[in-house]
Amino acid sequence: MVRVPAGTVHLRDDRRGTRWQVEIAPFLLGRYPVTASLQRAVTGVDLDPSASGASPVVNISWLDVIDVCNQLSGQHGFDQAYSRDAQSEEVTWDWASNGYRLPTEAEWQYACKAGTSGYRYGEIDDIAWYADNSGGRIHDVGAKAPNPWGLYDMLGNVWEWCWDLYDEEVYGSYRIFRGGGWAESTRGCGASVRRRSHPSFAIDDLGFRLSRTVS
Repeated sequence: MVRVPAGTVHLRDDRRGTRWQVEIAPFLLGRYPVTASLQRAVTGVDLDPSASGASPVVNISWLDVIDVCNQLSGQHGFDQAYSRDAQSEEVTWDWASNGYRLPTEAEWQYACKAGTSGYRYGEIDDIAWYADNSGGRIHDVGAKAPNPWGLYDMLGNVWEWCWDLYDEEVYGSYRIFRGGGWAESTRGCGASVRRRSHPSFAIDDLGFRLSRTVS
């Protein structure tokens, strides 16, 4: 994992026309999206037997990701970051936990930009698999250039689930995902692009990246 330094990030919601600033504490973020082989090792479940072990795991819902984070925390001797109500499926995050978790969308965007100021941290064909160069399929992690902080595939290849609710008043339990995927257009692969779906939603271009809180 990469240690991301403290800093400030500016976010916006074009739908509502709002902008806000978030202070970011230091945290750890996976150098790559979680791979199919890691997901198999943690859960014992093979979501796609034909998938390369080095490709990002996909077809995994936000709720399933929460379970993977907790399982991996237990295997590594960390406190579990999440508790999940068996009936309502409501998930609570223990912010003091040292266990594996999803990044917040503010953390994700801050880490993606890695101190750069543009829409992307590099030329899109150098850093991302997207509709124009992916050949209509997912690719193994780490084949494109990383951002300045050594994080790979932050844009393109697969979208990545984040912790946050999108807009609870309008969309209820919908959660945010970021980054663009192998089927996405050029415009959709940018550091500030925000998408959302129901936490039970799963599809073939949506995965996740592990994070941890550090003192």
